[in-house]
Amino acid sequence: MPKRALIDRRPWLFAAIVAAIAYFVLRGTTDDYWIIALKGAPVAALAIYAAERGLGVDGQLLTLVLGLGALGDMLLEIDLLYGGAAFFAGHLAAIVLYLRNRRANPAGSQVALAVALFVFTPALAWLLSGSLQVAFYGLALGAMAATAWLSSFPRYRVGIGAILFVVSDLLIFGRGGGMVPGTVAAWLIWPLYAAGQFLIATGVVQSLRRRDKARRREIPPA
Repeated sequence: MPKRALIDRRPWLFAAIVAAIAYFVLRGTTDDYWIIALKGAPVAALAIYAAERGLGVDGQLLTLVLGLGALGDMLLEIDLLYGGAAFFAGHLAAIVLYLRNRRANPAGSQVALAVALFVFTPALAWLLSGSLQVAFYGLALGAMAATAWLSSFPRYRVGIGAILFVVSDLLIFGRGGGMVPGTVAAWLIWPLYAAGQFLIATGVVQSLRRRDKARRREIPPA
């Protein structure tokens, strides 16, 4: 979609991209509160996009997931426990969303990857951090990614977005535990996370709208 079309037709997606790039460039330059707000702005813009474009209960759930993500982004800069709690709640809401939209008859390879995400995400979270509290968070993170992969939403958008989210968080745990170099983490964590949230938001919204159009075509005129 050309830049002008994106600004005109999906201004909140454009705002999310601009804010994500701005935060990546400006982070670390100041400790002022506006940089905390800027960190939350990309996913907050995606939440507004979901509220405007999403449909039904699933659209509301997606809005909640993204809203909690934006809150978590800001709270992490103030208190890790509060930020983690916001993301934990967001993962639970996402699990509900994905379970409401389960894929019928997934392939064995798809189930295997989902099981791997569910099992290895908390295991790696514990190995990288050495914290059972982080491992417990990783359980919700892995369940979110697993259910996303097995959902009826497009895997190469929503599923991949969830996996990028997992990788970003594992890098955070690895940095905190001294297992991942700070420079590597600094270059990868935010881009992977922002891209993952963008793919999840757009993948779910566009899928919901396609389904709605298909249902409308199936309804015979009165």
